[in-house]
Amino acid sequence: MAEKRDYYEVLGVSKSASADEIKRAYRKKAKQYHPDMNKEAGAEEKFKEVNEAYEILSDENKKAAYDRYGHAAFSQGGAGGGAGGFGGFGGAGFEDVDLGDIFGSFFGGGGSRRRRNTGPMRGEDRLMRLTIEFMEAIKGVKKDIKVTYDEQCSHCHGTGAQNPEDVQVCPTCQGRGTVQQQVRSPFGTVVTEAECPTCHGAGKTVKNNCTHCHGKGFVNKTVTVQLDIPAGIDSHQQLRVGGKGGRGRNGGPNGDLFVEIQVRPHKYFVREGRNIHIEIPISVVDAVLGCEIDCPTVSGDVKLKIPAGTQPNAVLRLKGKGVKDIRSDNYGDQYVKVNIQIPTKLDREEKECFEKLRKGTKKESLFDAFKKNFKI
Repeated sequence: MAEKRDYYEVLGVSKSASADEIKRAYRKKAKQYHPDMNKEAGAEEKFKEVNEAYEILSDENKKAAYDRYGHAAFSQGGAGGGAGGFGGFGGAGFEDVDLGDIFGSFFGGGGSRRRRNTGPMRGEDRLMRLTIEFMEAIKGVKKDIKVTYDEQCSHCHGTGAQNPEDVQVCPTCQGRGTVQQQVRSPFGTVVTEAECPTCHGAGKTVKNNCTHCHGKGFVNKTVTVQLDIPAGIDSHQQLRVGGKGGRGRNGGPNGDLFVEIQVRPHKYFVREGRNIHIEIPISVVDAVLGCEIDCPTVSGDVKLKIPAGTQPNAVLRLKGKGVKDIRSDNYGDQYVKVNIQIPTKLDREEKECFEKLRKGTKKESLFDAFKKNFKI
């Protein structure tokens, strides 16, 4: 069995990282390795590894246990091997001792002093991908997307109750959301906490259910949202649609929907940041004598002067003819690579012209000049 990696290393954070830093690192890694977005071999396993690391490091008690005992804290037998079976607690007898704070991570919950959050909680953010054409990304476009989400019930405002007075404190847990349980263990009777079976952690019960949402507190909706995609957007950039993510808990607001843009490649244009690259063919004659052409750009044809004596693979710049900056009115440049086409077949008239050119030149040929200076 492969050895587990350090959870901090998996998320790419230090041991002193704050909860917000851990959450940001998790979101970044989860997007990177999500199976819907990353088809590389091993991505799914890395995604699971990232989720496992976040599950531990986002929980205050589990994180404390991991910092002290490492992976052994969550393996069978816990961290007892290195301390003589927790011998440091010898003499206490372990009879009816509340060890919830110490063993919370091992018995599925926090200690008896840990109160479950029964207040409003914001829902999770969601991610979807949208593929658009190259020129749509350059010029900007409006796209209609269908979004299915759970909307807070407008009648009960997420409580699930017909009237405000129908919301009552749970009689089983007294609003805590958890109940204490006594578990027999080798250490004696251990008091732990578990989710309240009556209110399922909400801390409240409803006397009469809302007739609009039937007590759920939300209604499932599918709506069409118009997404305003700005000019200059690039692949992997995201747009936020507020309130269309996962539903909140206990009357809390929905999370947001993030739409990640994927841009299809173009047949001729290649984008690098705000710059555009294109390769154009010209004849030998035009390269030698020079010419002026109508060069394609992402904003339309532009006059481009090909200087006389242009060499193969020369690159010419069209300033300001690239991609608009998504945050300003600045534009990148377009770089035009010149591909000089050597004819493979000549008609009689063309051949005669080239023969006259060769016979009429008074200069020494390039090869003759090379051979004259060539030494072994």
